[in-house]
Amino acid sequence: MADDIKDIAHAVEAASVMGLFPSPPRMLALGEPTHGVDAPLRLRNALFRRLVEQEGYRTITIESDCVAGLLVDHHVTTGAGTLDEVMEQGFSHGLGASAANRELVRWMRAFNEGRPAPDRLRFAGFDGPLEMAHAASPRESLLSLHRLLADHVDTGLLPCTAERLDRLLGADDRWTDPAAMLDPSVSFGRSAEAGELRLLADDLGALLDAWTPHLITVASREAFERTLLYARAATGLLHYHFWMADTSPHRLSRLVGLRDQMMAGNLLALAERGPVLVHAHNSHLQRDPSSMRMGGRRLEWWSAGALVNARLGEEYAFLATAFGTMRHQGVDVPPPGTLEGALYTLPADACLLGASELAGALGATAPERRASPYFGYAPLDPAHLDRIDGIVFMKDVPED
Repeated sequence: MADDIKDIAHAVEAASVMGLFPSPPRMLALGEPTHGVDAPLRLRNALFRRLVEQEGYRTITIESDCVAGLLVDHHVTTGAGTLDEVMEQGFSHGLGASAANRELVRWMRAFNEGRPAPDRLRFAGFDGPLEMAHAASPRESLLSLHRLLADHVDTGLLPCTAERLDRLLGADDRWTDPAAMLDPSVSFGRSAEAGELRLLADDLGALLDAWTPHLITVASREAFERTLLYARAATGLLHYHFWMADTSPHRLSRLVGLRDQMMAGNLLALAERGPVLVHAHNSHLQRDPSSMRMGGRRLEWWSAGALVNARLGEEYAFLATAFGTMRHQGVDVPPPGTLEGALYTLPADACLLGASELAGALGATAPERRASPYFGYAPLDPAHLDRIDGIVFMKDVPED
């Protein structure tokens, strides 16, 4: 079996990735099994460069705040702001501290220098404006959405003034109180003001849709797409805050599901640019339902990848990443009966394998699912193999 697996292992290059598919996918999703290490991000960077040079890719999107990501995109396309400012303000989840993410932004800006706008690389975050402990205020998204409409549509059609939105929004800290994540009674999401804001956001989004033919002629395409993002973010945040105030047993399941719905909406919008490289945790990109334990309950929801795959079909591709060892977190050599154990026999530091070919090489006996001593690392589930297009295997992942 080891020889059979060796025969189907390839270098992680653009050509070998494209060779897995009958035609190039519009959206190529590259997962990772953990956060907080730069090795898979450096591999992602190298692959993106090859996809740019050889396959015409011009957009990369990562699991970071979609609204904050606009700052990164503006920097890489125009040079606005400093690299330090962009890394500090343009990422969520601590991703701005990553040396690999910093190198990605630096390289994208250098690549774009002097290039015409249609040929420039674009950056996007596709996560909602969320952190583990809180959700952002919808202020920036709602007011930005209102601003474009007020600039280009008869003000008599607007459902409210910007001043009315500002009064309803109030202080941002009543939206972002981290205590609301564990205590629904602290959430502002079901207040009278939040309820009115949900209706107004819906009306503003409907007006944006209704006036699309006019708006794409009077505003730049980039400004219009940015406003669509603000509309998605505002609506998504208000839904999220509403369910943060829920007291039912399904509260947390609803919240994690809403997050992936926001992700999916952003990914589908980016797919219209195509082709796009997506990078996030495997669990957000897989075609199967996601699950986790939180608050003493098992939560299950449809991942962003499953939602996008339902819309894009064969134009969505998913490469899952698996690790052999991550010794600084106590993840040692995988047992031989596991999927990672079989892959660990390969000599290369990193390689790519087609999932269907790997299933054939493994034979009729399905490998066991590996157990991880580190809660932050999620081994691949062999039962998902037939719904994965390829596996990127990294043999030994060092501490960065």
